[in-house]
Amino acid sequence: MQAARLHGPADLRVERVPRPGPPGPGEALLRVKVTGICGSDLHSYQDAKIGDRAVTSPLILGHEFAGVVLETGPDAMDGNNQPLKPGTRVAVDPAMPCHHCDLCEQGHPNLCRHLHFCSNHPYNGSLSQWMLMPARCCFPIPKSMSDIEGALLEPLGVAIHTVDLAKVSAARSVAIVGAGSIGLLIQQVAKLSGGDPIFVSDKFPWRLKVARQHGAIAINCDHEDPVARVLKETAGRGVDVVIEAAWATESVQQAAEMAALGGRVVLVGIPAASGDRLTMKPSTARRKGLTVKFCRRMKHTYPRAIQMVERGLVDFRGFVSHRFPLSRADEAFALNAAYRDRVVKTIIEC
Repeated sequence: MQAARLHGPADLRVERVPRPGPPGPGEALLRVKVTGICGSDLHSYQDAKIGDRAVTSPLILGHEFAGVVLETGPDAMDGNNQPLKPGTRVAVDPAMPCHHCDLCEQGHPNLCRHLHFCSNHPYNGSLSQWMLMPARCCFPIPKSMSDIEGALLEPLGVAIHTVDLAKVSAARSVAIVGAGSIGLLIQQVAKLSGGDPIFVSDKFPWRLKVARQHGAIAINCDHEDPVARVLKETAGRGVDVVIEAAWATESVQQAAEMAALGGRVVLVGIPAASGDRLTMKPSTARRKGLTVKFCRRMKHTYPRAIQMVERGLVDFRGFVSHRFPLSRADEAFALNAAYRDRVVKTIIEC
């Protein structure tokens, strides 16, 4: 079968690899339909490393995906604890926790001590034609939902968990630093939770256009100081919640400066491997009495995400800017990494 494997920094090759064997107990063999390129994929692509996890052998990238079940092994139960049947269209949670360690038992599978994660070395991802996954990672999607929408449930799940951590509520002001797909989805979920007003800062005008279409006060950080703009709009008070979804050199400190006294700051962005540092003045956070939280993916958010999309509460229009076949995955990553051609979200059809 064909798969897109990373061999080193910016060295992505579409090549033939062995097709996976039959599913074992609790497993499903999937025909991958679509995979979205995530910001964390771009870190892996550019540096052959994310955080302290290096790619030391060829790795299939991709973790935002949807597919169709071809075959199941014995005792294959889906994410809703229902029998998973061949022919079912599914969105797939790329995280594979052990479900047995103390953190899993305490309800924190995203912090599992033995977590396997698609495209996080050495575990292969979804940029292939077929793959094996635990059946409980598979969530059936309705006929009304497209394969692309199924793949976008993964970043939507991260957005839901982020807003849960931020405790956004009615008429609480929010600022989001970074208008990538995660930041734009956080904006929509925060709005559904009652956040108002919502500020979104980014340097790409086409991404800010999408944010503005969904009701944000958009701030181009290349043209004005986003901290000064937020403080001006709030009469010097700052906002109740700031969500950092960019992790540029100065973005964490900006988030702290935007926050009001007693505010909450949630850090979602992932830094490049070459700059894996947190830069924020302790005095800013201490004097304001800020609560600072880090977001680690999500916790069983797929059922909520599916419901939100099915009911039309989340709008994916304007998100998908580019589509490529699997055979051109290297082109797709090069374009996305350079942020060329007004890219927002790139989908690869597997």
